[in-house]
Amino acid sequence: MATTPGTPRLLRAMNDRAALDLLLSQGPLSRTTLGNLTGLSKPTASQLLARLEAAGLVRASGTSAGRPGPNAQLYEINGEVAYVAGLDVTPTRIRAGIADLTGNVVGRYELATPGRSAKGTVERVLKAIEGAAGDAGLSRERLHRVSIGTPGGFDPTTGRLRYATHLPGWHAPHLLDELAAAIAVPLEVENDVNLAAIAEQRIGHAKDHDNFVLLWGEEGIGAAIVINGRLHRGATGGAGEVAFLPLPGTPLVRNVGRNNAGGFQELAGGEPVLELAREHGLKARTPEAAIAVALQTEGAGDAVLNEFAHRLAVGLAAIVAVVDPELIVLAGGVITAGGERLRGLVQDELADLAVPRPQLLMTAISNDPVLSGALQSALSTTRDEVFDTAGPPIT
Repeated sequence: MATTPGTPRLLRAMNDRAALDLLLSQGPLSRTTLGNLTGLSKPTASQLLARLEAAGLVRASGTSAGRPGPNAQLYEINGEVAYVAGLDVTPTRIRAGIADLTGNVVGRYELATPGRSAKGTVERVLKAIEGAAGDAGLSRERLHRVSIGTPGGFDPTTGRLRYATHLPGWHAPHLLDELAAAIAVPLEVENDVNLAAIAEQRIGHAKDHDNFVLLWGEEGIGAAIVINGRLHRGATGGAGEVAFLPLPGTPLVRNVGRNNAGGFQELAGGEPVLELAREHGLKARTPEAAIAVALQTEGAGDAVLNEFAHRLAVGLAAIVAVVDPELIVLAGGVITAGGERLRGLVQDELADLAVPRPQLLMTAISNDPVLSGALQSALSTTRDEVFDTAGPPIT
């Protein structure tokens, strides 16, 4: 039967979802507080909480204290209703995490994969998931959804990974189908930088911004583009692959797909940062360490930071001219190693190179941003499924 707007069941479902969202975002709440926030009467709020508690979605979590009068019973989301897994895949390791429905991370596992062959990808993914589930004291069958972040992007028309020739084992034509069959729960696979942007959008600086760009700088340069609150992936999943962007200050790179590099990568990627540091007499084993050393070295370090900021701003000027975002979030280990000083240098340089002048912020997600984004993405869909199907059917 078609849903009729305004029916009691529909209104109950809407009130239930509003209450669940409030409990999720604001923590344990009393019946009175929940009623005030939703505009429901005390009897209606009591019925709502009883309904959600009977469905297993809400549980009592102690009482309020420190106020006049009797302590009030508090209620919270029951995180054990559902669990999700997130994976961050790089050429050298797979990092996995398990979160409950509230977003609390309850299990972690890291699987080193140096020098691996193109075979065994499915088995490695399962091992990483099972390792994290074991750390959480769960079996893999308790998972509701898995989200995996990889470099590059899977072409929606072919199902094959593009823009990431440096990731062996992930280019088989039927890999996504094989992974889905082996994992046996709903699976989503997303670009790693896009997932970092999702984390920033859900729990970071971009919560109040519908149009922003996240620039990622580690060994590789990448970006995620959010327009009107939605990730822009492009026709082949390649939106944001700005490493291939031709830029002044570096020779034009041809056959970029074969070389897995382009102008921006040759200007501001990990290896160019190391070379820049060496040119100024700074010694470091990694690009991140080179920027950290530059921060502590007067003279030569200042020159390195100024030049790196200029290179980042050159790439950002091209992005800003096309996208015109209200916010740019700087992320990735090499960029964040420069801290607020580098951010300020990039902001000033970009103001000279571009007409739009978006705000620049360092990422708020300092710990495992890709994994955080994978878990947030999986949780968003899972919460919709659990919250919207737990109550009685709406007819």
